[in-house]
Amino acid sequence: MDCKHCNTPAAQNYCPNCGQPTQLKRINGHYIVHEIEHVLHFERGILYTIKGLVTQPGILVRQFLSENRERLVKPIIFIILTSLAYTVVNHYFHIEEAYLPANPHPETYITILFKWIQDHYGYANILLGIFIAGWTQLFFRRYGYNFFEILILLCFVMGMGMLFFAAFAFAQGLLKTDLMGAASLVTLAYFSWAIAQFFDKSKPLNYFKAFAAYLLGMLTAIIFTVAVGLLLDTLLKHQ
Repeated sequence: MDCKHCNTPAAQNYCPNCGQPTQLKRINGHYIVHEIEHVLHFERGILYTIKGLVTQPGILVRQFLSENRERLVKPIIFIILTSLAYTVVNHYFHIEEAYLPANPHPETYITILFKWIQDHYGYANILLGIFIAGWTQLFFRRYGYNFFEILILLCFVMGMGMLFFAAFAFAQGLLKTDLMGAASLVTLAYFSWAIAQFFDKSKPLNYFKAFAAYLLGMLTAIIFTVAVGLLLDTLLKHQ
């Protein structure tokens, strides 16, 4: 028979061209349990990814880039899932509502853009990663990593940052104590450590450069968002 994926003649259980099974197994209870085990397995999947990013993020991401890309959750999926975890906790406990001042102009595009960021942390973090990646590549250009490799690194590291925020937000919701300032400090410290470990943890200057890349990336993203909002507001007024 021909492979249903690439139409290559396939006489065995798997296509010799693309590797797809010639006969897909029927989806049943066993299939669902197997998929859950695959995602949660400590030797690969989300738990393995989190464990490795907590203990040795730089080494793990370098291995992902140059050796093995099968054991970790894909970086884009990872940052979206971890951002979703924080979003769920935030909405359940209404964490960020206490930090949002009353806005007398709720219909400005600046407000709309920042509201979109708040409601779509997964996509917003990917966009934020673009700004941080630019500064990171500038500060660490001598190591030879390209922009997209650094963006992959940031997806993993920033994804862990969202997990830290989710954990602190959950604790704040239970304890009724403001912990988000501590979450910011922990996340910033983790970011500096993870990025420095990826490039060369033996050089103290790398920790400072990672710290600066994060702050400058955040600042650049905020300025860009405000500028776009102001531009849209200006164009709207002249219509």
